[in-house]
Amino acid sequence: MTTNTLPPPPPAPRVAVVTGGSRGIGRAVSERLARDGLAVVVNYARDAASAEETVEAITEAGGRAVPVRADVADEHAVAELFDRAEQEFGGVDVVVNCAGRLALSPIADLDPAVLDSLYRTNVRGTFVVARQAARRLRAGGSFLGVSSSVVGTRFTGYGAYVAGKAAVESITLILARELRGRDVTVNTVSPGPTATDLFLEGKTPEQIDGLAKAPPLERLGTPEDIARVAAFLTGPEGRWVNGQVLRANGGMV
Repeated sequence: MTTNTLPPPPPAPRVAVVTGGSRGIGRAVSERLARDGLAVVVNYARDAASAEETVEAITEAGGRAVPVRADVADEHAVAELFDRAEQEFGGVDVVVNCAGRLALSPIADLDPAVLDSLYRTNVRGTFVVARQAARRLRAGGSFLGVSSSVVGTRFTGYGAYVAGKAAVESITLILARELRGRDVTVNTVSPGPTATDLFLEGKTPEQIDGLAKAPPLERLGTPEDIARVAAFLTGPEGRWVNGQVLRANGGMV
């Protein structure tokens, strides 16, 4: 007697939330994770057109993605962002917090209002996103923060920015330890000079050339360079890396 059995359904895709996922490093991370088979929630704050372009690029390549607007420093908006990920795709397995702001000023000239705005996104935003990730990531999941190698190089004019990114690095191991027993990894990638609009804005060609020559590899990083690191740290081959800050900077300090 022959029994007809149906093949098991294909496994549901893993799901990633990428904040600041519409431009620069965030877009490269969104597209790379989609190529690796994850469904991606592309978060953005203001630039809806760029978010739609990123989603379109992913879907045209055969991936799954949706754009969702949310201010990462607004705990209610971020909760709704995660709600949307669960509604669209069934859960959350990877969170990459790329959203960030850059403001340069000597400390003596720093406008406190600029400091508050910078910290709202870079520090409060990291805590707000990490809070939801800690509550919602499924077993086998990963949280990846994004810092900057300028925490190590400590260039002048970067005081406020470095202080905020140092906070991101400081909580990495703490959050990893707080998630003990959950089978969730927590790491931070710390890019060096990377050719994004955010990095290039306001710099002279001479400044850009000097920064490009600073690493022993003598070039700027690309968003794709950082996306490859993000894919490793949030993927199956990076499961034994936990609580770490990885400087992806071509050999700078």
